[in-house]
Amino acid sequence: MKRILHVIDSLHLGGAQEVVMNLATCGDTSTFHHEVATMHGHGVYWDRMRDMGIPLHSLSPHKLFPWYAVSLPALLARGRFDVLHCHLVASNIFAKPVGALAQVPVIINHDHTNDDYRASQRIRLALDTLSNRFATHLIAVSESCRQFLISREGIAAHKITLVQNAIDLDRFSKTCGTREEARKTLGLPASARVVAGVGRLNPQKNFALFLEVAERVSARHPETVFVIAGEGPEEAKLRGLASGLGDRVRFAGYVADTRLVYLAADVLLMPSLFEGLPMTLLEAMAMEMPVVASALDGIGEVVEDGTDGFLAPSGSPDGFVAAINRLLCDPDLAEQIGTNASQKIRARFSATRMCSEVEAIYHRFLK
Repeated sequence: MKRILHVIDSLHLGGAQEVVMNLATCGDTSTFHHEVATMHGHGVYWDRMRDMGIPLHSLSPHKLFPWYAVSLPALLARGRFDVLHCHLVASNIFAKPVGALAQVPVIINHDHTNDDYRASQRIRLALDTLSNRFATHLIAVSESCRQFLISREGIAAHKITLVQNAIDLDRFSKTCGTREEARKTLGLPASARVVAGVGRLNPQKNFALFLEVAERVSARHPETVFVIAGEGPEEAKLRGLASGLGDRVRFAGYVADTRLVYLAADVLLMPSLFEGLPMTLLEAMAMEMPVVASALDGIGEVVEDGTDGFLAPSGSPDGFVAAINRLLCDPDLAEQIGTNASQKIRARFSATRMCSEVEAIYHRFLK
């Protein structure tokens, strides 16, 4: 059996963490043994992965204490891993050179996003580019991520494989519950129209624009409730921005089972400033939820505007407001968009497919 070690910055809320969990559980577990190491702390995915039987390692108690400089080499020496699979920027920068020094046979760089801050921070971009010299192969989750690696980091095209993110389709099915039960659990009105946002409360997810859209949609649809499911550093700021909207905006905090949100809501609003290929998008679409999202990166590679979702420029509320108003005014359109979305995701974005493609890369480079 081949031993795989996934190293990731943290196990806090995020799409990359969901990808790692799927890779460790939805593939060929008779051939590959997966373990997961987080650079620091635990996070919400620690308990989820532990409960699924995935062996876990925390390399440092806190990101301010770089104990991983000692603990990761020790883990690699002790574990005798065949593949070191690195996720997110900090892990990619640090773990790949360490893996090379430890003579791990195969080192994979998994690129989850081509965010603006990575491109604008020259030192970080240079370190990421330099560390990629230690990678046997790179995986990009979207074509835009692949092109970023080619154009901004000078990686040869043949060294990168596009493997789009995917989800556990058995788990994300509309048959997993009812709208009434989900709304009761989340404390949402049974008869209101609900627009939801899901994600970490940080600048990337652009929840400030979410609230601006909420204010404008509420002027036309005053019965609509906007729910934000997530936690993060911008929570206090966002609560302040939402104060004038009263109980039309609800902060649900961290929701462990996001299927509740997809069941409860009528529309998912995603005004992100940058993305790779967000898992939230795939999950919501699989559960027949109409999505209004930013027209950027991997989102635009999945959503066909007006057919299985709506796209809008991320810098302005106008397109988001227009699309949400249209969906709220036309239930038949919303139902058709949701149906089309689910059909696409179920045909193309299964976790089994993603695992098979990643395992093919493992097999390609393992002796």
